Amino acid sequence: MKKEYESLDAFYKGYFLIGHKHKYTKLFHFVAIGGAIILGITFFITLDYWFLLAGFAVGYGLSIVSHYLFEKNEPATYSYPVYSFFSAFRMFFEILIGRHRIF
Repeated sequence: MKKEYESLDAFYKGYFLIGHKHKYTKLFHFVAIGGAIILGITFFITLDYWFLLAGFAVGYGLSIVSHYLFEKNEPATYSYPVYSFFSAFRMFFEILIGRHRIF
């Protein structure tokens, strides 16, 4: 039975970050979310749904692959899809401001 978290912050600190310890997992997530953001912006500019589909494929594809290659664990998105989605963006912005090392 999966644990229920009281907040996104509790999930992020108590589950998400624990499953994202490897710097290359964080790097893959950073590239994935950055690519998804760029493709999402392109979708809104062009209204071409292929960019939206590509954004999901890049965002989830690279992120999921990194768990099997580096962390050797199951992606959080399988058990907690909503919390995981928002946590990935939080980690992306925390990497941008230097809270997590990816190199």
